[in-house]
This record gives sequence, C-alpha cells and structure tokens, in this order.
Amino acid sequence: MVLKRIFDVLSATTAFLLGTPVILGTALVVKNKLGSPVIFKQTRPGQNGKPFDLYKFRTMTDELDEKGELLPDSVRLTKTGKILRKLSVDELPQLINVVKGDMSLVGPRPLLMEYVELYDDRQIKRLDVKPGITGWAQVNGRNNLSWEERFELDVWYVEHQSFMLDMKILYMTLQKVVKSEGVSQPGQATMEKFTGSSKAETV
Repeated sequence: MVLKRIFDVLSATTAFLLGTPVILGTALVVKNKLGSPVIFKQTRPGQNGKPFDLYKFRTMTDELDEKGELLPDSVRLTKTGKILRKLSVDELPQLINVVKGDMSLVGPRPLLMEYVELYDDRQIKRLDVKPGITGWAQVNGRNNLSWEERFELDVWYVEHQSFMLDMKILYMTLQKVVKSEGVSQPGQATMEKFTGSSKAETV
C-alpha cells in the first residue's frame, strides 16, 4: 500500500524529530542506569518472515547465572526498565525501523524468530504484512491476552487492514499509552514464552 508507506515515512520522521529531546533524554538515562549498549538490537521476523534487526532502548541487565546463562527476564528487568516500558518510550528507536522499511507504524508486533516454526496455518498469516510498532492486538489487551487471542487479533488485522483502521489503531494506541494499560501479563514481568498453541510456559 503506497499510501501506508508514505504515511509511515512522513509520520515516523516527524515523530523522531519532534521526539528528539525525549529520545536523547532516555538514552542518557539508560546509559547512566544500565550502561552500554544503550540500544538493544535483536533479529526478528519481518514481512514474509524476512529477518531484520529490531531496535529498542535497553531495559534489562546482562546478568548471568552460575552456568553462564542469562537470568530470567523478571530478574534482569530493572526499575528503570519497568518505567520505560510503562511509558512505552523503550519502543521509540523502532521509528528508525519504520523509516528503513523494516516495519510499519501499525501491524502485528514482531516476535522472536524461534516462534515462526511454531505458528499454525492461520497464525502464520500474521507475517503476510510488515510488523508494526503498534497493532490491533496491542489496543485490544496487549500482553494481558493469551497467545492464541493475540494471534487471532493479528490475523484479523491482516484480513481487514485499511488506512482508516490504521488511523483508528493509532488513536487507540495514544489512549493506551496515556493510561499505561496492558504492559505486562498479570503476575509476570514480561510476556510468557510461546511454545505452540495452548502450550505456553513461563520464561
């Protein structure tokens, strides 16, 4: 969709420029509280499963256990990180992903590469479009949803996507950000790991 791409580039560029003070301020806070690197980079599946590097402000430490493996997210997620996530400012570097064409402002959230082979024939349709900074699942429950509910909302978006729907989602996103709703699952610091439909286990 040409209109969607034009809107993405213009909006992301404008948001980045206007948000520069917030972005620089956040970078300084992360540098002071968590050290380097300030930006967390991870390979995620894009449209049609094509890998790309997703950018976020770092919110966790790199603490390891006695076996040299990373500690659980709930342990590594810092107080500063929780605040950044609650305010959703940790997602701001993804504006760069949008300008680059890896992502759209609106679309299914890009998850882990290891999840792709676990999707069923319907769930994998979420990869038919570019992933987004926000999406239909994010404004309808976000991390309070089960994986199955979340994926069904993603596929619904793919099947009903339109420019007006994107505008609605962006408006609803602003409301969610202001209210800080659905940032994490009840009783969990982060979303549970997806291991296949109806087989989620805590990270």
